[in-house]
Amino acid sequence: MEANQPLQRTSARRPNPGSVALPSTAGKLPPQAIELEEAVLGSLLIDRNALSKVIDILTPETFYVDAHQAVFSVVKDLFSESQPVDILTVAQALRKAGQLERIGGEAKLINLSTRVSSSAHIEYHARIVVQKHIQRELIRIASELTEKAYDESTDVLDLLDSAEQSLFSVSQGNLKRNYESSLNLVKQALDRISAISQREGLSGVPSGFRDLDRVTSGWQNSDLVILAARPGMGKTAFVLSMARNIAISHKIPVAVFSLEMSSVQLITRMISSETGIGAEKLRRGNLDT
Repeated sequence: MEANQPLQRTSARRPNPGSVALPSTAGKLPPQAIELEEAVLGSLLIDRNALSKVIDILTPETFYVDAHQAVFSVVKDLFSESQPVDILTVAQALRKAGQLERIGGEAKLINLSTRVSSSAHIEYHARIVVQKHIQRELIRIASELTEKAYDESTDVLDLLDSAEQSLFSVSQGNLKRNYESSLNLVKQALDRISAISQREGLSGVPSGFRDLDRVTSGWQNSDLVILAARPGMGKTAFVLSMARNIAISHKIPVAVFSLEMSSVQLITRMISSETGIGAEKLRRGNLDT
């Protein structure tokens, strides 16, 4: 630097106040649990019935390692075909599909079978594997949404809809569906019938309309009831009247959801019904009966 050259002050560049720093994932490995994946597959190779405990929550895509995906896919196919599941049958199926060498040969299967001594903890291990898969899916979705959000040509409402659908598919795809044996269901049904026989009145929730309750025995748990009629036939008034009867006369909490009317409009109609003041008068602010 020349002696007569003035020193210049340098300052760090200030970030744009409107910008948001996004976390970088560079250099980070995706969430994974390879040892637990091996433990799950090992349990399946030594205990054929172990798959019934995790078949609802695991798919080939749940596994991080490609070889593990291939092994699980074969195990699941053999199980669905009621075929024996062990090292020999899995190796034969992989060989037939041309994937045995790709996953590491029979040595890989033998190694998997020695990872655990029993399948007692397979469900616990499988849930951790599923959690890692969900984390990877969330990272993938977030990355795609971030890229689309920076694209000025992207419609924001479409992006919101896409985000909702993506997250919903992740949550739905990882729900375990519970099954009950017919023996347990018969016992539950008999217990319910016995309880109803000892109860006075209706077995369900009264609607407040005697003729209707005589047919339905009251609204029953888990029932989906569809009320259909042409516009202007009084469907909303009928539903609100039932809600009023159930909540006030029978002290049972009721929730009303409407896609056509606002909450204030619904409660105004209930006020009209209770007070006898016409809805038209209430809209005009005329409180004279």
